[in-house]
Amino acid sequence: MSDTTSTSPNSSTPASDTRSYDVIVIGAGAVGENVADRTVQGELSTLIVEAELVGGECSYWACMPSKVLLRSGAVLAAARRVAGAAEAVTEQVDVAAVLKRRTEFTHDWNDDSQVEWLDSAGIDLLRGAARLSGIREVTVETADGPVVVTAKHAVVLSTGSSALLPDIDGLADVSPWTSRDATSVKHVPGHLAIIGGGVVAVEMAAAYRSLGAQVTLLVRSLLLRDQEPFAGEMVATALTDAGVEVLTDASPTGARRTDTGEVTLVLADGRTVTADEVLVATGRTPRTQDLGVETVGLTPGDWVSVDDTMLVQGDSPALAGDWLYATGDLNHRALLTHQGKYQARAAGDVIAARAAGLVVDDAPWGTHVATADHAAVPQVTFTDPEVASVGLTAAAAEKAGFRTRVLDYDLAGVAGASVVADGYTGRARAIVDLDTEVLLGVTFVGAGVGELLHAATIAVVGEVPISRLWHAVPSYPTLSEVWLRLLEEYGRPPAAGTRSE
Repeated sequence: MSDTTSTSPNSSTPASDTRSYDVIVIGAGAVGENVADRTVQGELSTLIVEAELVGGECSYWACMPSKVLLRSGAVLAAARRVAGAAEAVTEQVDVAAVLKRRTEFTHDWNDDSQVEWLDSAGIDLLRGAARLSGIREVTVETADGPVVVTAKHAVVLSTGSSALLPDIDGLADVSPWTSRDATSVKHVPGHLAIIGGGVVAVEMAAAYRSLGAQVTLLVRSLLLRDQEPFAGEMVATALTDAGVEVLTDASPTGARRTDTGEVTLVLADGRTVTADEVLVATGRTPRTQDLGVETVGLTPGDWVSVDDTMLVQGDSPALAGDWLYATGDLNHRALLTHQGKYQARAAGDVIAARAAGLVVDDAPWGTHVATADHAAVPQVTFTDPEVASVGLTAAAAEKAGFRTRVLDYDLAGVAGASVVADGYTGRARAIVDLDTEVLLGVTFVGAGVGELLHAATIAVVGEVPISRLWHAVPSYPTLSEVWLRLLEEYGRPPAAGTRSE
């Protein structure tokens, strides 16, 4: 609790109220919650400030509702690929039931349960829009007026990112959907046009097609271009087979609402696409516009640079003293909830350690640093097929100067794949550093491969030598047998009693 007032931060407070805490966290999404949880466990009084819903983007508009929208269609598709179950499937998904389940997961966009968790964890909450107003000082515009809060040790920025709207003539005037609109929809449009080729674009294309919408995906170049090329190619094929119209080399230059309420997009090559709604999924922008970052020498609208302890970096004298941190999307290291939570745990521990006068261990694998963001980020794209990857792609490893060998294997050749689905389609790739004989990256594409990913993450992060991986025996018949096949592609280990050249 605050050491300057006995008034609960969850109650109405006078505009003149001033408070002090050890730590102030701006943003009560999953990332901010994790920071606050760690600092409270470190015996630091902590206030979390939130202008919207406690639980943030992931709980209400991103990770959870999007996966719920995808899940029913994926289960139905999986059943259709197994004889015996396929014959029993005679209907499409029940759209009303899918949307009802989605709303149950978001608690109908009510955050009471999340607020209860904050209270049980000993974290104070203040609702309002927060701005930095000085060194270790935050001003919060509440419903009852401004409240000034000071931090003895640290302020943590965890405000995340928002959808980026590209500069397309007339786009803002047609009220385009962002990812928030797509995941909180009450009614499925007859025809949805999606601008973009990244994770949000392909996942929502898959979801809305499974919900019965006609979907047109407008892609400037490749789908999932940050992944291995075959991943985007396989997802594009699957989407097309499912009935999604995938338009490549498609760059919208204009947008307008027709007299009947539809949206017409004009492409650079003269083509037009008309749909009931248009979803923009072209990237993210940091929520630093109204955060008061200019008071400490940072630029509103820019991403915030941090070191591996999440301490904000900059030349301004106001940033001296190890007091300002930024976790999650805001620092642009890895725009994924699980990576943001990983950063949050590191930052919370760092803040508690520094507050106790301890020297922070900044070794590459120290517990107080977030190093996985650099080269060991796991990610699953929940399309059908799924794309699961960790670490470097073959192109990224080559660009980084590693001497590598690329191992490819057709997942259909694994016995467990034939159990999962008749006519299973999938692919696996592993990148080996030839100088150290450890894995730099792994990519899987196929049904259910998301559950293979953590084994790959452990191998990459733990720098497990190929010679040791031979002794991690996969169970049979499962998809995990692909690990044995990849090792066989690399070559058998030397026989006992012989010298390896």
